[in-house]
Amino acid sequence: MRFYTRRHARYCGIDLHARTMAVCIVDNDGHILVERNIRCDPAGFLSLIAPFREDLVVGAECVFCWYWLADLCAAEGLDFVLGHALYMRAIHGGKAKNDRIDAFKIASLLRGGNLPVSYVYPAEMRATRDLLRRRLHLVRERGFLLAHVQNTHHQYNLVPQASRIAHKCNREGVAERFADPAVQKTVAVDLDVVGHLDGVIGDLERHLERAVKVHDQDSFYLLRSVPGIGKVLAMTILYEIHDITRFPRVQDFASYARLIRPGKESAGKRTGGGGGAKIGNAHLKWAVSEAAVLMLRHGDVEKLMNRLRKKHGKAKAMGVLAHKLGRTIYYMLLRRKPFDLERFLAA
Repeated sequence: MRFYTRRHARYCGIDLHARTMAVCIVDNDGHILVERNIRCDPAGFLSLIAPFREDLVVGAECVFCWYWLADLCAAEGLDFVLGHALYMRAIHGGKAKNDRIDAFKIASLLRGGNLPVSYVYPAEMRATRDLLRRRLHLVRERGFLLAHVQNTHHQYNLVPQASRIAHKCNREGVAERFADPAVQKTVAVDLDVVGHLDGVIGDLERHLERAVKVHDQDSFYLLRSVPGIGKVLAMTILYEIHDITRFPRVQDFASYARLIRPGKESAGKRTGGGGGAKIGNAHLKWAVSEAAVLMLRHGDVEKLMNRLRKKHGKAKAMGVLAHKLGRTIYYMLLRRKPFDLERFLAA
């Protein structure tokens, strides 16, 4: 957890929503200078803070609609701080809670140097990262539809055909295997949507490949040097990290990627690691874990995995391998060196 500790003359806390925003500005002594609920309008916000712009910092919680506010502050030369939503317990822990109180608490956390910060992803790559996440959503929807076709076969005690219907050439006549016209229509609709998603996903991947070569082609090919990391996984890891130097230590990166289990300790006693499991980047964890699974196709990595299974057990061994791969990716990007299999196996 990192806190924003820079000192300013004035602190602006914003409780941001889709259509409205509660704004509270306090001075260095904690006195409220302005407190108002306004519409999410850039001109209205700039007009409100105009008398207090000198040495002003703006803070808001990391909700889904923070993009425009961060871009506005960057364009106007204002310092902007994005608060980590899961760490900002003080906002939700009071007896009373409303937009005015939340805005004041954000400003107070800024003033006291106690606002836990989240990373403000740069605008030039943000849209491409979101597009890559949208592609993953579409791929999963496609998988749900294919699984529904398979489950429908089992519902009517039909043996699914041997060839995989994930391939377009194997979908001919699948719906006609069912006697009920309604079931035929259900399966046909599923396969039609899958066919449409095939075209959409393919077009998305071609667009993303062109974009990554503009943004950071060198890091893309560095990641491709890892066995098991293809184009999609390389792009996912690259865009979710953005800048590896924002992680001072490899431990910080492993924690952000959810590759380690958070521990709790009090009075010298460990109380388990149940808390904090959702803090971190779920997309980055998926990409690194998927790459670790695909690495097992390499014979030498499979031998390493067998040793890990004997030492840690089957369930924990995969997590250890993913953690090891995550640390390797961190140092690869930091030192700008391709993957070294011998060093990976020997470490």
